[in-house]
Amino acid sequence: MKRKQQQELVSLKDIRYVLLDMDGTLLDKHFDDYFWEHLLPEKYAEKNCISFGKAKDKLLNKYKMHEGTLNWTDIDFWSREVEIDIPALKAQIHHLIEVHPHVEDFLRMLRRHRKKVFLVTNAHYKVLEMKLRKTELGKYFDAALTSCEIGYPKEMLAFWEKAQKKLGFDREATLFVDDTEAVLTTAQQYGIRYILYKAIASSQSEKGASSKFPAIDDFGQLMFLDRKVKV
Repeated sequence: MKRKQQQELVSLKDIRYVLLDMDGTLLDKHFDDYFWEHLLPEKYAEKNCISFGKAKDKLLNKYKMHEGTLNWTDIDFWSREVEIDIPALKAQIHHLIEVHPHVEDFLRMLRRHRKKVFLVTNAHYKVLEMKLRKTELGKYFDAALTSCEIGYPKEMLAFWEKAQKKLGFDREATLFVDDTEAVLTTAQQYGIRYILYKAIASSQSEKGASSKFPAIDDFGQLMFLDRKVKV
């Protein structure tokens, strides 16, 4: 389902459902970037008696092979693939899990206005549990849905078909925010009306950009949704 690539005026009263990604959108992606690009290559190098550079190159090639598939965020798959306990290793740096600025303010505002708020993530359920436990954000959501539960990653239309059946959102009255343009493109193709790109995914990386979707840097920019804004 194609939709014109343009911004439109929207107010909070036009939105009944809000779908939110987790990593990079609500949470600082620095935790994940540090884990996959530094900590795991370091441990992989030690285990296989190779240099850090060689270990990182090998792992980056492995990551690329599975990008956009269910394996991409399946930590049980990666535990088997690299023969390292990924959940245990992630737990060692759980202190790096941080919520982006103004996220809780935005979530509280949505609850005050009685919007249906859903977390939709490609993250593995074990990672989801760890992050919700650390951040205590779970209380703001009516439900949380993972790609491993659905059986498809968010990059595929089948995810959205199944997600709508499970969550019951109305595509014409739904706002979706994510930091991955490919995911937003699929959601738009499925017919979700209001799409926003989260440009600052990590506090330690450069700001992203989208040529297809309106973008926000910070959820503080959405705190005035009681007035009409372009989305």
